[in-house]
Amino acid sequence: MTRFRHSDGSIVHLAYCTNVHPAEDLDGVMTQLRKFSGGVRETLGWSTLGVGLWLPAPLAKLLAKDEGRLKLLIDCLNENGLEVVTLNGFPYQAFQAEVVKLEVFKPDWTKKERLEYTIDLATVLHKLLPSDAASGSISTLPLGWRTRDMALAPAKLLILAKRLDELADEFGRPVRLAIEPEPGCSVETADRAIDVIAELDTEWIGMCLDTCHLAVQFEDIDATLAKAREARVPIVKSQLSSALRVPDPADIEWLSEFNEPRFLHQARQIQDGRVASVDDLRPSTREILSGDSEWRIHYHVPVDHDDGRTTQPELKTAIRSLVGGDVAQTTHLEVETYTWSVLPENRRPKNDADLIAGLASEMNWTASQLEEAGLERIV
Repeated sequence: MTRFRHSDGSIVHLAYCTNVHPAEDLDGVMTQLRKFSGGVRETLGWSTLGVGLWLPAPLAKLLAKDEGRLKLLIDCLNENGLEVVTLNGFPYQAFQAEVVKLEVFKPDWTKKERLEYTIDLATVLHKLLPSDAASGSISTLPLGWRTRDMALAPAKLLILAKRLDELADEFGRPVRLAIEPEPGCSVETADRAIDVIAELDTEWIGMCLDTCHLAVQFEDIDATLAKAREARVPIVKSQLSSALRVPDPADIEWLSEFNEPRFLHQARQIQDGRVASVDDLRPSTREILSGDSEWRIHYHVPVDHDDGRTTQPELKTAIRSLVGGDVAQTTHLEVETYTWSVLPENRRPKNDADLIAGLASEMNWTASQLEEAGLERIV
């Protein structure tokens, strides 16, 4: 089921993120929705499946301007029992290219291209939202990589907030932006994100709390949520994901299976009370991180997998903290495992059917966690 009712009366939406699929044009996106998203829904036996849609920038621009093309996408979603309340606006394009690494942070929030892309996404999302959805959300990068000067970013974000306000007046419902902190970036931690967002327009801009990133940085979910509430920074969206855990740094031979070239895999460890960091998993990691305590690595592994080498326990705690209390801290949840095609060979799907089964298993596991947290399945 894609929708859950919280005891506070709010509707919590669950989706899986389609940035796991490589399509870049409309025909490709609709094909992947029919084959994979529709296949996941059928495998689960759910009447409706939420998808956290990823649209590359050229396609978002086309759909924002071409009502006919947009209707084709809407019809495809409806025909396959899919609904969209959230978009992943972090990758600009080519997210499943042969090598992504630092390219995923381009263009950053100092560039007009990032602003224009996000406005296009907001325009499209307003027209994709189910008629009874209270709001929409768009996650975005944490301004940019830390080596870039982000002084121009707040002005761009305030322009966006004004446009989101105008679109809400036009369509009658809000679509909000969610800044997603990530290790190594200008906004690296959730703690830092709260400070940055509090200086922006928090009616329209909040945080996307990625549970993998939170665990990698050794941040405490309850402390994060308490600080966000105090600062009145909304958790607009949460991406549910697990990181890699290295329990014993003396035993890292198995880690070589995960040292793949496409995505950035930041590594972290607590040393002398602070978080030591490595920008990417590589053979020299041992030279920087010690053998004294566990490592955590930014590598989104399937959320239902737990062999003692993932941060699934932290994910379970985060789910309970986000939606298990008297009040839901967010109503948009997105399972984001985009690494299926680069997992170690013995874990990697061998064909489309395997990928569908894997995604369905993740969604089923997550739905069960939401029920355990006290939510009621309704659709």
